[in-house]
Amino acid sequence: MGRMEADQIIDRRRLKRRLTLWRVLAVLGFTAVIWMAWPAGGVGGDYVARLDIRGTIADDRRLILAIDQLATNDAVRAVIVAIDSPGGSVAGGEAIHAALTRVAAARPVVATMGATAASAGYMVALPAARIFAREGTLTGSIGVILQTFEASDLLARLGVRPETIASGPLKDQPSPFRPLTEEGRAALNLVVQDMYGQFVRMVAAGRRMSEDAVRAVADGRVLSGARARDAGLVDAMGGEREARAWLAEARDVPLTLPVRAVETRPRFERLLATGTESLARALAIEWLGPAGLRAVMGP
Repeated sequence: MGRMEADQIIDRRRLKRRLTLWRVLAVLGFTAVIWMAWPAGGVGGDYVARLDIRGTIADDRRLILAIDQLATNDAVRAVIVAIDSPGGSVAGGEAIHAALTRVAAARPVVATMGATAASAGYMVALPAARIFAREGTLTGSIGVILQTFEASDLLARLGVRPETIASGPLKDQPSPFRPLTEEGRAALNLVVQDMYGQFVRMVAAGRRMSEDAVRAVADGRVLSGARARDAGLVDAMGGEREARAWLAEARDVPLTLPVRAVETRPRFERLLATGTESLARALAIEWLGPAGLRAVMGP
């Protein structure tokens, strides 16, 4: 092969790559215009929204905003809250509970529990009209815990003596540098019991139980899904399939409606992520070829 032929081949490859890049950018630009102009409710008419609550629960402003939009979006016929969470902060669970209560006032809400739906993970299921769990689901754990550690003996052995200047005797309670005082323990216990009482009242209201009946199982114990059903904390065994069947029978929500996941990311951020992935894939195909891309990323 002569030098001129090799140069021509290189030039053609460069031109092809430029054309591929511009085609991808043009498609992304067109998609962006359509996406940003389209109503937030999406396409395709009515649907069932699936809200995934996974991992540790915290106070999440975007999540609360996304939940509140479910209450005002007329295309949403029902909401399935899919929970797989060991719990989290009381404030985070309270915020989600309140938002889902607002949604439940406007449209049917059901909850499905995965491997775990404990503590705050159970709290967020309470606004649902019906709660489904697997027999092996770990749920319950109704209670509040405040933990700290105290290392004054260790520090003394190391020759370290902490000094604390506080505005009052309870300002440094709890502290890792000195044992809890009786006054400090009593004050912290009041906080824990206050939040515990709030949790018990949520369960009593959501499950239509007396507070005494709730307190009988609200000692922090974890229950299997089957035992939680027997205790009145969940309604039935099952998952999304059973939830859809109940919605169809009890709330006239057709099984033919599609299920769409609730997105908490802004639309532009989702578009950017989709565009970046599409661009990377197109360039990889161009440089590696389809076979090379499959070898690196799989089918």
